[in-house]
Amino acid sequence: MRLQQVLSVTRKAIDDYHMIEEGDKIAIGISGGKDSLTLLYALHGLKRFYPNHFDIHAVTVDLGFDNLNLDRIVSLCEELQVPYTIVKTDIAQIIFEDRKESNPCSLCAKMRKGALNQAIKEQGCNKVAYAHHKDDVEETMLLSLIYEGRFHTFSPVTYLDRMELTVIRPLLYMNEMDVIGFVKKNQVPVVKSPCPADGNTKREYVHLLLKQLIQENPGVKERMFTAIQNGLDAWKL
Repeated sequence: MRLQQVLSVTRKAIDDYHMIEEGDKIAIGISGGKDSLTLLYALHGLKRFYPNHFDIHAVTVDLGFDNLNLDRIVSLCEELQVPYTIVKTDIAQIIFEDRKESNPCSLCAKMRKGALNQAIKEQGCNKVAYAHHKDDVEETMLLSLIYEGRFHTFSPVTYLDRMELTVIRPLLYMNEMDVIGFVKKNQVPVVKSPCPADGNTKREYVHLLLKQLIQENPGVKERMFTAIQNGLDAWKL
């Protein structure tokens, strides 16, 4: 997938859900994975010609794993001339050594978001962009349906009252395969997650389940997203 195609799909989601307003300062949560780096390229590209002027600031929460190397991300942000903040934490030690959590993902997510939101506010940002794409939306719906007994997924725009911060999801309309294609075509410097729980979670199970559903039922992916989007339309302004 070419950058121009990424920009087109991203802009459509931004326009449909009014994600960006004049003067916004948007933090981009950078994990180092393919999704967040694609989002970085997308917002950096849109910034040059989008009618509403906005600034971006990349932020990574370093969980404290010894084998995490962010040098390539630092170099990329310098190349793109995007300010980049790395937040050092002891989250990995707390979860895997001190507490020895058997199901670490939920607590890790809460602590990571807390550290991220604090850093975002310190940088003067009023919005944060998460790199959830179309597959993430569908997987979250299946997770909620299977494990919680309710029909729920990400909303395109969420206002966090306590933080006075707005969450936006500009990759909402992108397929994961398109993200993978963009990353490969443009040799994006992806950093592999050092987390020992990576690939062994309920989300990974649902990820594989969705792939199986798509293989066995042609067109099911778009039908699922259409059903979800009928609910998402309630969030349109």
